[in-house]
Parts: sequence; C-alpha cells; structure tokens
Amino acid sequence: MLKLSSKKTDRTAIVTGAGGFIGSHFTRFLKEKGYFVIGIDVKAPEFSVSCADQFILADLRDIKSANQYIRHCNELYMFAANMGGIGYIERIHALVMRDNVMINANCLEAARLNGVNKVFFASSACVYPLFKQKSAKFNSGLSEKDVYPAQPEPGYGWEKLFSENMCLAYARDYGLYIRIARFHNIYGPESTYKGGKEKSPAAICRKIAQASKNDLIEIWGDGRQVRSYCYIKDCCDGVFRLMHSNCDFPLNIGSSEKISINSLAKMIASIAGKEIKIKHRLDGPQGVRGRSSNNTLIRRTLGWEPTVPLKVGMKENYLWVQKQIERDRFKRKLKETDNKKVGISIK
Repeated sequence: MLKLSSKKTDRTAIVTGAGGFIGSHFTRFLKEKGYFVIGIDVKAPEFSVSCADQFILADLRDIKSANQYIRHCNELYMFAANMGGIGYIERIHALVMRDNVMINANCLEAARLNGVNKVFFASSACVYPLFKQKSAKFNSGLSEKDVYPAQPEPGYGWEKLFSENMCLAYARDYGLYIRIARFHNIYGPESTYKGGKEKSPAAICRKIAQASKNDLIEIWGDGRQVRSYCYIKDCCDGVFRLMHSNCDFPLNIGSSEKISINSLAKMIASIAGKEIKIKHRLDGPQGVRGRSSNNTLIRRTLGWEPTVPLKVGMKENYLWVQKQIERDRFKRKLKETDNKKVGISIK
C-alpha cells in the first residue's frame, strides 16, 4: 500500500512497525500534529487504512532495506517487532529474539549511517526481573531501577533488554539522541483480537463478545494474576512527550491502576451487560503473578502519567472487538449462503 502526500515538512518522522497496533495509532497521532510520516512494515494495517503520507512495505530484518528507507527524517520511532501475547512469546523464543535483534540493529545502524539522530525505541515491561514479579500481592509496582540484577522474561524480555543496551551504546559511541520507553500492556481498538497473538484484554473481550448470557469462558491460570493496562491514547501521548524531553534513560509508560485477570473479566462482562462464568485452565500460559507500572520517575521527569481510567478505555476496547465479532459472523453467514447456492456444505 502506498499513499503519497504533496510534500514533506520540516517535521518528518519514520515509524517502523506502522502496520501494527501501536505503530498505526502513533502514525495517526503524528499526522494530527502536522508531521510528514513515512510508515514502514512487512504488512499494511489490518483494521484501517494507514494515514501515513508514504507507506513502505519492507522487511527491516534485511540491512539493505533498512539502509534504503531509514533516511531523510528528523525522528525515527522504532515499534517494529515480532511479538504477541503470553501464549505466543512463551513458546517462540529463538524466532522472536532473532527477528527483533536484527530489526533493531539494522534500524540503529541505518540511522547512524544516514544522519537520523533522534531515535525512539519501544521496549517492554518484560525486561524486569521475574523474581520481582512472583507475587500478585505487591503495592509499589515495577520501577525503572528494578531492572538489575537482570532476570527478564525468557526470549522476548532478554531481547528487549539487550536492545535497550544497544540503543544506549549507540548514544554513547555515536552521539545518537536515544529515548526508550518500557511499555506496560498497551491496549485499545485495532489490536489483534484473535489468531494466537492477541493479548489478554483483546482475548477476554473476544470471548465475552462471542458468549451468550451465563456462558462459560476460559481464562488461563487461576485468574489471580495482577496486571496494569495502558490505553493506546495515553501510550502515544507518553511516547511523544518522552521523545521531546531531556530524559536519556528508560522510562515506564504504563498505568499504575492494578487489576486481577478475574476482575478484568468481570469488568468486561459488566460492560457487555452479560453474566458469565469463568473456567480456569491451570495448565495454560499465564506469565508472571504480578506486574504493574510504578510511575514515580515519569511523573518526576515528565510531569505526566497516563490518565485514561481502565473502565473507560476497556469500554472502547470492548465495543470495537464486539463490532469485529459481528462483522466476522456476518461474513461467515454470507459465505455459508453463497456456498449453499452452489451446493457446497460447510463443516
């Protein structure tokens, strides 16, 4: 997909991963601020047409592609990654690590070679030590200083921590302007909601949207795992503020509002107006017991933290997922009708 604007401005940004959830939202965010935006990804956005001035289909695991396309911009936002929910990243370590390290190394080197000095890197709360997250009963959340001694999430977490250090090395050795955010469970409309890569908010929204009243939905683990979730609009605002700040060390971007998975399911069911029952799949992947963002440092550094209450953001998220489920049902019925006309049965 390629969509060109008339001319570039003095504020030109490249967004890698612009076909993904966060990248596509952030592209829209920058456009609203008057940027000329070049989006790069291996795929176009799944749920909407990119509003990038130029959308380039390219694989940034290829250094030639990175060098060809990452140039002539004021700001580079590195969102591109092979990632998904806990059910995905817990079982595909080598592929995730290889893909993401290649993408990040290529983008940083292309930025250095082509004079792109301002770089943002999207890291993750998965960098934090597992021993800090063994209990759901904690009060203060994860603060930036907790990252060492290191024991991050296997695979994805180690890759993110390595890439953070690679970014900081490029800042020290080559003078790149580097900004790093550790995302805590970003959610909202247009996130993956089916297929195996979805995260818990979208997965639970999908299950409840598909359920009838008093239906049973499956939750991985005992449901007592505690998380905090950050709405996509807050995420975009936080990234932009961080990029244009004097903060040259990693910061959390996440909500400090904590909730258990069981309570999240009940909240979404209430939004949907449905009574549901929960079946706990104790052998399912469930991640750490407790993870939330400590926002002390970002409040002190940027004078900011997320503001969208979980129930407000989750309502928007649920309503969007519900529309997708209704659309999927309509397509299914249409396909069944068409096949019946030609004498084909659907199993």
